[in-house]
Amino acid sequence: MKPDSGQITAFVVVIFAALVLVAGLVLDGGLILSARLRALNEAQEAARAGAQAIDLATYRSTGTITLDPSQAAAAARAYLTSTGARGDVQVNGDQVTVTVRRTQATQILAVAGIGSVVVHGTAVAEPARGITGVIR
Repeated sequence: MKPDSGQITAFVVVIFAALVLVAGLVLDGGLILSARLRALNEAQEAARAGAQAIDLATYRSTGTITLDPSQAAAAARAYLTSTGARGDVQVNGDQVTVTVRRTQATQILAVAGIGSVVVHGTAVAEPARGITGVIR
């Protein structure tokens, strides 16, 4: 028997493992990016929904557009509930801030011990005259 027998087998195992991890990064990375985009879209839409809850009494008496904080928070939370998203809603002055969290399960990286990844999306909206909300 030659002294170097079995070295090719070890090399193939290492290369195969590396290829599986690269495939996992590509597939699961795409799934994670998609989940992050979805979380961001949900946060933006929820913030817009909240920014539409203006205080009508103040607007009618002074012409000033301000938010009704309780209605804005309720509208944003209602949107999140309707999409099945989990997140936090904060109303500070005339700004509605929504942060959405999503857990994305991995397909291939689970073999390497990474079973899921939590992604976040945050958006801020405020009411504006003539449009439904301004996203920053």
